[in-house]
Amino acid sequence: MLGKTAGGLYWMFRFLERAENSARLIEAGFRIALTRSTDAEAEWKSVIVTSASQSAYDAQHTGYNSAQVVDFLLREPGNPSSVLSVIKSARDNARLVRTALTTEVWVAVNETWMQLTQVLKDPIPETELPAVLATIRQHSALVRGALHGTMLRNDIYDFCRLGTFVERMDSTARIIDVKYFSLLPSPSFVGSRLDNVQWETILRSVSAHRSFRWAVEDDFTAPAIADFLILDRRMPRSLSFCASQILANLEYLSEDCGKRAISHDMAEALLQRLKDRDITSIFEEGLHEFVANIIRDTAQIGQQIELDYRFLS
Repeated sequence: MLGKTAGGLYWMFRFLERAENSARLIEAGFRIALTRSTDAEAEWKSVIVTSASQSAYDAQHTGYNSAQVVDFLLREPGNPSSVLSVIKSARDNARLVRTALTTEVWVAVNETWMQLTQVLKDPIPETELPAVLATIRQHSALVRGALHGTMLRNDIYDFCRLGTFVERMDSTARIIDVKYFSLLPSPSFVGSRLDNVQWETILRSVSAHRSFRWAVEDDFTAPAIADFLILDRRMPRSLSFCASQILANLEYLSEDCGKRAISHDMAEALLQRLKDRDITSIFEEGLHEFVANIIRDTAQIGQQIELDYRFLS
């Protein structure tokens, strides 16, 4: 496969996952804002900081009210990571690799772009925000379903899945970080009812509230929820699950290519960091510091994948 084609597949699914994850991040901020009676501006600022777009936001806006932040993350033309921007980028990449996709996948991507372009053409009123975020998630799921149901399990599929899980791992880490690093009024609230309610809200934002109740016997406490989102490999958005899938797809590619890439070794080391850990040791290490390192290492793996498979050649 040409490196340019591999890169188009990888980035198409990174962009699609990013659109969904931006919707989830907005939902996390929106839901948590409802649990707080003061300092909503600090809450929305934390969402911008977590999305890694503070510089771009500050260049265009002053203050962090909900309408400005939501509009910036959903539809701002000057934000290359807005949902509208990344959906267009996903479609552009899909056009580039059209011959590598089944008709069903192409149609799902194209319809997603057309539908979201229509939905996001005007600013979203706060009363309509939950429905719009749900629409973004649903269209992402339609593309993913077309991929699972119609594509051969070959190198094309592996690059698509790598894009999905590299982006998802980064997003889950950032959603955890927006809770722990930015939201509590003071350290004295750790372990309080407010702390636990906010952690439960994070579960809902990654569609894991019900699965947590099925899989975990503990109550909705910070350690139990953090353990589920970081270490539980049954949870498809947990850090451990994403790391295992990144490594698995790199292993499939190494079998096809007949050689082991540097990114393969990096992914194995990242998964090893998450194995045989318990949440107590992670909290003792510092959850923010642990998550920040995961975000850094995931970004480095993504960059190395581009080099190993010559996306720019």
